Amino acid sequence: MELFATLLLCGMLIFFLAIDLFMLITLLRPGDERGQLIVWKASAYTLLSVTSYTLLTVIACLLRGEALAINPLVHLEMTATIYCVALLVIRRRHAA
Repeated sequence: MELFATLLLCGMLIFFLAIDLFMLITLLRPGDERGQLIVWKASAYTLLSVTSYTLLTVIACLLRGEALAINPLVHLEMTATIYCVALLVIRRRHAA
């Protein structure tokens, strides 16, 4: 059972590392106007989603009276996942 859990966690780490690198490459790579528009829209949706999540987390913690406990690794992976999904959806929508 420990081997399965270790392999699963290693697989998840590799997957999240891959989507983090994908996010950075697509943000840094210059492209034509259509490609820049797609990246801009995906970035805007990601920023809106992550900011809304963070705001709701802060409000919930304040209402419960507990300390803020946002894990930066989870926050980064959530951001990368939302960005990749938004990018894929927008690319499909704007496919020529």
